[in-house]
Amino acid sequence: MLRPRRRGARSELERAEIPPPAGETPLARTLRCTRHFETLARALGFSRIAGLDEAGRGSLFGPLYAAAVVLCADRPIRGIRDSKQLEAEEREELAARIQTRAEAWAVASVEAHEVDRFNVYQASRLAMKKAVDQLFPAPDYLLVDALTVDYAAPQRALIHGDARCRSIAAASILAKVARDRRMQEWDAVYPQYGFRRHKGYATPEHLHALRVFGPTPEHRATFAPVRLGNQLALFPEDEVPECH
Repeated sequence: MLRPRRRGARSELERAEIPPPAGETPLARTLRCTRHFETLARALGFSRIAGLDEAGRGSLFGPLYAAAVVLCADRPIRGIRDSKQLEAEEREELAARIQTRAEAWAVASVEAHEVDRFNVYQASRLAMKKAVDQLFPAPDYLLVDALTVDYAAPQRALIHGDARCRSIAAASILAKVARDRRMQEWDAVYPQYGFRRHKGYATPEHLHALRVFGPTPEHRATFAPVRLGNQLALFPEDEVPECH
């Protein structure tokens, strides 16, 4: 029988499987989102510089989205910054402007079963690769949020890239808007989970729904709170094992 764990007693496996909930770090809030990295790349002779980012990496449910954006140097878009720093209406407005004014953009996704199959890190790389492969004209340099992509072009991984780099921030906005729209569709299919509000992240509301209803076929089965599923009902609310 499963036993309640001490607070903070998560295993290394669980910590690896469940990324932190979406949100800013204190450092990210102090960073400035500029065109510095695009300018450096152009100084090296590159002209089609794509920013890449993902959305939904830490969610317990549904697809992981990624976007790739090549911004036009002569058509700046005011207000672009990390999608987590924007309200939903601001993201929607900026997404429309990015799609209209960018030189190229693309959005791609991988489904929950692919996240389970490849692990969330590799699924993020796959979604980004699918997005950048759709760009036309093809980029000659990539700026990627925190990782690298299997793509035949020079690239640079930037920690907190969505808070520091305009093209990565633009990609974060498109990926977030696309995923939020998809989650609203799933909310209509599974209204008891509240996906419209928490977008599948491990909020108390979502974990409570997993206790009551168990996981759906679209939950990420390898993530610890989903693996536990209905087993959470064995515990009183204040004795649920640490799992996020």
